[in-house]
Amino acid sequence: MELTWVTIAASLLMGLGAALFFVAAVKRGWFKDIEDAKYQVFWSDAKSTRQSPREAADGGQSQEK
Repeated sequence: MELTWVTIAASLLMGLGAALFFVAAVKRGWFKDIEDAKYQVFWSDAKSTRQSPREAADGGQSQEK
């Protein structure tokens, strides 16, 4: 039974820590512009997946030797 109380106390402390972290993040403005991060990831992926003109002409099947 003692172990049950220890785990309950630990879970409550972790929940309180997460809540305090969330409040601190909101106060510091970390959630002001969350869309910006989405577009940074999107455009970096779009740049890395662009094909060269040669790959686009043959459907991406070019075999350079």
